[in-house]
Parts: sequence; structure tokens; C-alpha cells
Amino acid sequence: MIMMNYFVAFFLIALGFYTIITKHNLVKTVMGLGIADYGVNLLIVSIGFKPGGTAPIFTWNELTPSTFFVDPIPQALTLTSIVIGACVTAMSLSLVIKIDEAYGTVDTREIRRLRG
Repeated sequence: MIMMNYFVAFFLIALGFYTIITKHNLVKTVMGLGIADYGVNLLIVSIGFKPGGTAPIFTWNELTPSTFFVDPIPQALTLTSIVIGACVTAMSLSLVIKIDEAYGTVDTREIRRLRG
């Protein structure tokens, strides 16, 4: 089942990059950036997963040599990545709004032809 997560993560990353490269609409480009970000988040969480592992919250009485824990670092990195991704998306969409106000279009082909 964990291999399915890797396949879906790489598919999302590839789909996001494909959208960023091939689409000429700036809103679709920002959406592709978000899709790639979701794929990276899924990949980080999948790497940190251990079947049968428990949360790293314990007391000294519960700690035995046979227990092992899930690494909390990928989860913390993913949480940070989600916050950064939301901020990048908000900033990108605000830039798209400003470009639309300035040029009257969000098509990159038309924006390149305009001079001014």
C-alpha cells in the first residue's frame, strides 16, 4: 500500500510540472504549482511512515526495547510546507490579479507581446 503513495506522489508532481510548463493561463499555472506542492507533501509523509510504529509521545514507564516510533521530522516538515504553500499560492494569485489589472489578460502569450 505504501508503494501506491509513492506512485501517486510522483504522478502529482509530474502533473503539476506538466501544468506549469504547458499551460499559458496564469491561474492554471498557479494551480499546477499547488498540485506539485501536494505531491511533494505526500512524498515526504510517505517516506516518514513506518508500519506498526507508534506516535513519539510516551512516558518512561511505556518505553520498552521492543517499541519503535514514527519519525516526527517529516510530519513537521510537511506541516511547514503546507503553510509555506498556502502563502506562496496567495502571493501568486495576488500577482495574477495585479497582472490582470495592468494588462487586461492572464494569458502569458499576450502579455509577452505587450510592451508597456
